[in-house]
Amino acid sequence: MKWLIASDIHGSAYYCKKLIESYKKEKANKLLLLGDILYHGPRNYLPKDYDPKKVIEMLNELSNDILCVRGNCDTEVDQMVLDFPIMADYEVICEGERMIFATHGHKFNKDNLPPLHKGDILLNGHTHISACEQYEDYIYCNPGSVSLPKENTVHSYMTLKDGVLKFKTLNGEEYMKYTL
Repeated sequence: MKWLIASDIHGSAYYCKKLIESYKKEKANKLLLLGDILYHGPRNYLPKDYDPKKVIEMLNELSNDILCVRGNCDTEVDQMVLDFPIMADYEVICEGERMIFATHGHKFNKDNLPPLHKGDILLNGHTHISACEQYEDYIYCNPGSVSLPKENTVHSYMTLKDGVLKFKTLNGEEYMKYTL
């Protein structure tokens, strides 16, 4: 199974289209979205080609492929227009012997850890900064932001296949890799 993992589209039709092109090019089986799908949020500038209605159309076409968690900018009204569930605060995915705790990051994060066992993975977006950090008891991963990267990071996503996490630009260029 190959996952494409992304976060923080924030209503950008331009970057959502690039993400979907990457999803198809990667030939991933599932698209895991870590929240902040439609709204740009009061702390962010409008992303390029801000058009939540186009984002709705594009993502709804892939509704059977999408697993999504709720971001701090996602609300019940967003759920009314999206054809896939977005209101869960987290999802749990098993990767071999490890648990991946996938969440947006505004509730559970490095400062407020969910229940994890040694070697489990905390996967979240929210910060708009890609990261992969090994801690004594867990691994922290963040795919960065599709549309609004911060701190000189790139528009990005990550893939997970056979225990290997690859961090890539929206053009598909790998810039970081981590083997579980």
